[in-house]
Amino acid sequence: MAVYAIGDIQGCLITLQKLLERIHFNPSHDMLWFTGDLVDRGPQSLDVLRFVKNLGDRAIVVLGNHDLHLLTVSNGAARTRRHNTFQSILRAPDHRELSQWLSTRPLLHHDAGLGFTLAHAGFLPQWDLSDAMRLAQEAENAIVHHPETFFSNIFGDTPDHWDEKLLPPDRWRVIINALTRLRYCDVSGNMALRHNEPPVSRPPDLLPWFDVPGRRSRNTNIIFGHWSTLGLCRGENFIALDSGCGWGGNLTAARIDVSPVEFYAVPGPEIDLAKTGSRLTFPVPNPEEASYTTHRVERIIPKML
Repeated sequence: MAVYAIGDIQGCLITLQKLLERIHFNPSHDMLWFTGDLVDRGPQSLDVLRFVKNLGDRAIVVLGNHDLHLLTVSNGAARTRRHNTFQSILRAPDHRELSQWLSTRPLLHHDAGLGFTLAHAGFLPQWDLSDAMRLAQEAENAIVHHPETFFSNIFGDTPDHWDEKLLPPDRWRVIINALTRLRYCDVSGNMALRHNEPPVSRPPDLLPWFDVPGRRSRNTNIIFGHWSTLGLCRGENFIALDSGCGWGGNLTAARIDVSPVEFYAVPGPEIDLAKTGSRLTFPVPNPEEASYTTHRVERIIPKML
């Protein structure tokens, strides 16, 4: 059995199918881990959702921030934004079935046998693995059992730090922001959620979440997506898999049941970033060129298929 972790798909079904074909994915015995953000940006969000759902127990999906935005709109707690491309899901005859399935996906997945943990964005420096698993389950339970309260209060940048004394909905918001939106923190572990630039151009008072000194999850091997401007890279205990499929980059798979981990990629759809209003460019700056306090970061050059 092969186990592949795949970065953010963002509505690009044709690219996903091309990748699965070229890694010779066999649904009868192989497993796929998805870093979240199945939907949005690309033109085939509905088809991606149906495809991954139909994989059944051969697919493990953690929720990303775009997936949560879709669920918030689906629950009537938000409106679509100008750049959203998941409106076809909201109009689909199986909309409710798809939303129900998506809402029961976890925020975190841990496999002790493989020695890897999957999240969309990251961990707060104050959390170890047991903290993150416990808090992810709290938020998952709220999504299922208290959806009206949860989705009506989930968006916002504050509180920007963890405190065990927090109560819902602030407590849920911090958990969700850490697991699905986090890129940078200050040295005290306060989240800086409005920053998405590559590490080579970050403000000097901010650090990538994985580079904060004293991070309690430093002995946990974390696979995450979300951060397309970081690029495909790895440190001693993390793999960053979002290689910008929704922005004109690649879609990458990491085979994680072998050592060393193997990386494969296919080009994503061509996108005119100027029309999106984005300031992103691909390829992104080499993450090795940034300075880090606690980790060596290595750029990954995948095998292009």
